[in-house]
Amino acid sequence: MADFSDYKNVWVYTEQRDGKLMNVALELIGEGYRLSREIGGDTKVCALLVGNETDHLVEELYAYGADRVYQIRNPLLAHYTTDGYTKVITEAIREQKPEIVIFGATHIGRDLAPRIAARLDTGLTADCTRLDINTGNYIHYLQTYTTASTAGLDAEDGNKGLKQTRPAFGGNLMATIVTPNTRPQMATVRPGVMEKREKDSARKGELIKLECALTEEEIHVEVMDVVKEAKELVSLTDAQIICSGGRGLGDADGFKLIREFADKVGGVVGASRAAVDSGWIDASHQVGQTGTTVKPKIYFACGISGAIQHLAGMQTSDIIVAINKDPDAPMMQLADYAICGDLKKVIPELIAQWDEV
Repeated sequence: MADFSDYKNVWVYTEQRDGKLMNVALELIGEGYRLSREIGGDTKVCALLVGNETDHLVEELYAYGADRVYQIRNPLLAHYTTDGYTKVITEAIREQKPEIVIFGATHIGRDLAPRIAARLDTGLTADCTRLDINTGNYIHYLQTYTTASTAGLDAEDGNKGLKQTRPAFGGNLMATIVTPNTRPQMATVRPGVMEKREKDSARKGELIKLECALTEEEIHVEVMDVVKEAKELVSLTDAQIICSGGRGLGDADGFKLIREFADKVGGVVGASRAAVDSGWIDASHQVGQTGTTVKPKIYFACGISGAIQHLAGMQTSDIIVAINKDPDAPMMQLADYAICGDLKKVIPELIAQWDEV
């Protein structure tokens, strides 16, 4: 077996855009904190902060659980480029030798992590929904799924490797993947899956500024301008209340009712894949395995039968309210509150009575 004694600590790539930390970065700091404590010893959770003007983010990372912040600053890193970020992060990992590196499964994370893993000649598990340290304990999966075998993953040899769990075979199976022969162990994690730690503004940590030898010639794409598209902003991952519609709406006009409902309860509009594939609503609203993973306080599932791919993206919501004509639909069985009836009659009644709740 290879000697990995030089590798230690859990690193989290803390993605920031325009000087603001992405919500998934704070979620992963919390997850990294948990993993580092499970590994034990003097293992630390370390935030990797890459950009140009990022000094104001350091204290925020400490507050959410980072023991240490590795900061890489350079004017050439002001905007994300695949070449620039891949180079500096790969060099930092080679120099510092973290045992575990996790990224958010955002557009940037999905572009960046595979390239870094390839350069380091190590493995990468994409779109994880759970991470565990190999302590020999069984993993308890969500009852919705059949579970993959964990045979051979026991920690009898004392190796506290990373168990990386993700949906497989269309969401019908949860596969647990390990990286026993290479380091670092790398994974991307879906936004909205992990819990943020409670913010502690009094918390402090250690700041390490890494050297950044990056030239313009090493970046083969030039960012000329950043254009923000003028369209409806959908922030499903941060929403406290989500009102989602599915095939049961009947047509695109059904989403007018869902939007009215969402406006009334202070929520945002979500959708099932069936509704998106039918062209009734933009894909940015899609919740599920192939859409956005969410964990709101209240999730209203309106006319959504509950395909397993959809359940994979919302079943950890605090409270699930299902409205459906079919009492035997999977969503109705999962829901905390199930209303059997015509949603076009039920939702207007909920809207009318909401102020009285």
